[in-house]
This record gives sequence, C-alpha cells and structure tokens, in this order.
Amino acid sequence: MSKNIVMIGAGVANVNAATKLVDNGFKGNITIIDMGKDPYLRPYEEVMTGFLGAGGWSDGKLTYHTSIGGQLSKYCGEEKAMELFDQVIDNFKRFHPKPEEVQCSNPVAEPDFIKPYFGLRLFPVWHVGTDYLHEIGKNWYDFLVEGGVEFIWETKVTDIDFEDQIVSIGAVDEMKYDELIFGVGKSGIDFGKQLAEKYDLPTEPKPVQIGVRFEAPQKHFQKLIDVSYDFKLYRKYEDKGVSLRSFCTNNNAAYVAVEETYGDHSYNGHAKKDEAFRNDMTNFGILMEVRGIDKPFEWSRDVVKKLQIDGTGLYYSPTREPSTTSEGVEVSAVKVDRLHEIAKAMQPYFTYVFEFIEDMKKVFPTLKDDWGIYVPEVKYLSPEPLVDYSNLALTKYPNVHFVGDALSARGITVSGAQGTYVAEAILENNKKVRIFKNKTIAV
Repeated sequence: MSKNIVMIGAGVANVNAATKLVDNGFKGNITIIDMGKDPYLRPYEEVMTGFLGAGGWSDGKLTYHTSIGGQLSKYCGEEKAMELFDQVIDNFKRFHPKPEEVQCSNPVAEPDFIKPYFGLRLFPVWHVGTDYLHEIGKNWYDFLVEGGVEFIWETKVTDIDFEDQIVSIGAVDEMKYDELIFGVGKSGIDFGKQLAEKYDLPTEPKPVQIGVRFEAPQKHFQKLIDVSYDFKLYRKYEDKGVSLRSFCTNNNAAYVAVEETYGDHSYNGHAKKDEAFRNDMTNFGILMEVRGIDKPFEWSRDVVKKLQIDGTGLYYSPTREPSTTSEGVEVSAVKVDRLHEIAKAMQPYFTYVFEFIEDMKKVFPTLKDDWGIYVPEVKYLSPEPLVDYSNLALTKYPNVHFVGDALSARGITVSGAQGTYVAEAILENNKKVRIFKNKTIAV
C-alpha cells in the first residue's frame, strides 16, 4: 500500500526521517513543507527556518550521549537510542564534503580544580564544523530531491485536521495525508500549542529553560578546554527546584548569534573552523532549568518580553563592549550599565546566574571582570504531548507523529534520531501490511 506522508518542517528530525524512507525504497509520496528556504537560497541570518532548521545551521556539534538533549532512551531504550544516534552521525558524514575532518572528542576524567564549585558533565561529542553545514545541506537536499521527496518552501501551514487527515496551507490550499510527521521546530511552538488545545491532547508540562549567553576571551578557559572542548559545567539547587548548566560551548572562532522568536530577540552561539574567522573567544549559554512554575511556557515568554529594549535584547559587561558577528557587524543588543534591568526581569532567578559567574571567577582566576553576557538565552519548551513510545505517535491519533522541538528534543542528534525512529516504524508497519495482503488464507 502506497502512503502519502506529509512532514511539517524541514528540520533535522524530518530530514533524517525522509532519508531513512528514501534509503529503504519507500514507494509512497513524501512531501516536506517549511516556512524557510532551500539550502541554496537560505541566507546565513535565517536561523530559525529553512532546510535542516536551527539545528543544522548552528555550531555543528553532535552530542553522543542519551543524558543530553532530551529523553530518547525513555521511548526506545539505551541500546536503540545509541543505534539511532549512529545513523544521524553517519548521515552528517555521508553528505559532508570532507568527512575525514569529522572528529569525536571524548573526555573521561573530571579535573580536580572544577570539583569544589561545579559538576562537569563529560560525554562524547562529534564535531562536524559550522563552516561545512551549508555544503552538507546542499548535498543532502540534492539527494532527497533526486530520491523523489517533494519540498514546498516559504509556505506556512495554517491548520491541521487530525480527524479528516488534512493539512491546510495558506488560506485555500489543502493536502491529504496518510501519515503526518510534525517537526515544526522552535518557530512553530505556538502552532503546536494551538493544536494541543484544539484537540485536547494529553500533555506533560515542561520546566522553564532560560538564562544568558556568556562570552569571554578563550584564554581564561583554556585549562578546561584542553580537558573537554565542549565543556558542560552544572550546579543544582534541589530545594529551590533550580539547576544550571553551561550549554553549547563555542571556542576559537566563536560568535554570538541572534535568534528571533515571536518577534523577540534571544541569543545563541556558533563557531567557525576557518582560521580566517579566528577571534580567540569562547561563548556558551548559562541556562537555568526552573521547575514548579505555573504555566511555564507563558511565564518564559513574559520574561523575554521584559528583557527587550527598542526591540532587541540586552548586553552587560563590567569592562567589555558587545562583539561582532562572523559577518563583521555588531551583535544586535542594547548595552546596559547595571544588572538591575536584567535582575528585575528575571527575579528571583537571576541570582543563580550571578552566583554561577562569581564561582567561575574563582575556578578561572584570570577571568575577573573580562566577560560579558547577552540576555536572554531561552529554550521554549511547550507542553510535551503524550505519545506511543513505539512510534512517537499521538495517543489519540496514531498516524500523527511528533518529533524534534515539538517533542522537547534539545539537540541535533536527538532530533534526528527521533525522525529516524518514526521512519523505521512507518517502514515496519508498511512491511506488515504487505505481508498481510499477500498472505493466503485457507478456508
């Protein structure tokens, strides 16, 4: 039986799902709809939409451990999760113009100088390289197009009828589906929330994840970078329901990047491999996870709005000025002279970020006041829909699968693995249908 599969969002999850289907000779139609552009037309500054989504346009690091980026192993078990990770990493190598340059760092010991103040999460990371992401995207896109995948670009899905299996595109167009894979990414979180409310989907509320993007000269952190290139410092305040971690560390040629979601500015980071871009800076998020907040999605959006001046986010430093992007333009931020504006918006939680920075100054004594923060960095986590663990389908609609950010994945590897997992389930189901149809029944 040929099936019509429609995928909402051309991010890492759906691209890996489509790749799995094409590799296995799937005979149905595969259509991917995205608000952004294909990799040949997608500009560097369009971070949130387009082929490979935000994940495939970032810093090119693929985490290789199930404790990072979401709870994949709770769906499929530890062994299967690692197998899915391998498939995602193999795809990035497969379409890489120089696959021999993809390297894995695997630190094994936590240094003693960290222990009095922080925990240090050590796990393997595959380094693809930011500089190669555009070429990977082009090669990957060409493969899927040649494999029969249809892409509909610069198009917004306005509604989905789960009952009649219809996707509404714009004001008048509609498209039928047999299987739907919903991988809208960060830019579609509002849409996912609307659908959850419209169909009264059972959901699991997620904690708030909000903080700052920290930037300083790399020399202050070199002692730790030599141990763990993509280091993860963390702190927990169990009695307060708060934990903090450094997140997405970028070194050598590291640049702060602006993200715009719901019309508000937030910050992320990336790094270039090309020596021409070297600036000897390091940046990373200091991200808080806060539990126990009523309506966490709405709360975090309200805080972000308070951290905007003249339509952009904030920058604070005791000594430094805002840096420039890899394109040579100043990072869009309003510099504030005091932490009061930031603390007022994030209270009482900014106290934890400030303590994190103060303790870093003790661990890295040369750091002192040679740092700056871009505010806010936020990971919007909408309530996670309850799904069938065997195929990530909604419990109420077994042919609608949620993947990526829509299912609270927080990383390239986890998102790609979720998409691959769904594709495998679809292929297995198709196989069972064929066997059933061809079976001779004795009377």
